Amino acid sequence: MGSPMMETSQTINPIRKLDDTPRIFDRNGIAGVSRGLEKVLETARKVAKSDASVLITGESGTGKELIARAIHQNSARRNGPMVVINCGAIPGELLESELFGHEKGAFTGAHRARTGRFEIADKGTIFLDEIGDMSAELQVKLLRALQERKFERVGGTQTISVDIRVISATNKDLALAMEKGRFREDLFYRLNVIPIHILPLRERTEDVMPLVDHFQHTLLQRSADFVPKTFSPEAIQALLDYDWPGNIRELENMIERISVLVEDVDVQRHDLPGCITRTGSFHQSPGVSCVFNNGIGFTEAVDMYQRALITHALAETDWIKARAAELLKMNRTTLVEKIKKMDIAPESEMPEF
Repeated sequence: MGSPMMETSQTINPIRKLDDTPRIFDRNGIAGVSRGLEKVLETARKVAKSDASVLITGESGTGKELIARAIHQNSARRNGPMVVINCGAIPGELLESELFGHEKGAFTGAHRARTGRFEIADKGTIFLDEIGDMSAELQVKLLRALQERKFERVGGTQTISVDIRVISATNKDLALAMEKGRFREDLFYRLNVIPIHILPLRERTEDVMPLVDHFQHTLLQRSADFVPKTFSPEAIQALLDYDWPGNIRELENMIERISVLVEDVDVQRHDLPGCITRTGSFHQSPGVSCVFNNGIGFTEAVDMYQRALITHALAETDWIKARAAELLKMNRTTLVEKIKKMDIAPESEMPEF
């Protein structure tokens, strides 16, 4: 198995000859001013100069694909393709064909040969989103493709070589998945050469209003009839106090909804969704109406609710787990397992970026 540094020296030079003009780092539409975001962007700026594999982690809706695109756009591969594939959205039996392509007759329904995403991404970047959802069998084939930059199409015998940069992302705890044998350790270390963790929006509230301005500017570019809104101090405080379980995606959807439903230029607190002002019918939940309005799935919503309950109980009991478990009416060992699985930590122990 070759080292990542050896792979970098072999693949990056031909690309840099094509376009090696020094450029100022382009944030690629990423808005925010928080220290956590600035650290993420600084890491992205550094890694864009290399071909090292990057693993981006963070909750759903935090902007992992935006960071991946920023890395690509600021790299020497920016004139090549940026190919995105969501590994969790494609059935396991079809994902191998999506990644590596297939030959005619390789399986029932394969009426013609198909080029896979790895081939399409040649001389560019492939972004493997939700990598934690990949089956164990396919992980073996992906590992070989990453190590050798070679593969065969499904049903084929010809070996295809590609020159690609790999960026992957997940909202899952891969360390826990490795412990349970669901994710290969060797594949993890191959993907995780440069780790980038994006904090959820609730942990960087100083980014909320810059994001509001950014999304309003985007709407203005999309429609000349759009009039940007101003938010009252009470409305701003409500936005800052909200936990944003759907993260940046939820905030973006809310701004677009307000642009349609609020006719006044000035947005007041009562104009905001009830899940934000906690005036909705399910105000004790993490925003049931927001779940339906922001495309959050059932499993993800349940996870968010569990995290909110556990975090609140721990805060109420000064992180004494036995007391928190008693408050939640659950076994202490079960609570400890959930804390570990959800990677919940006191603010003083949270990672800096």
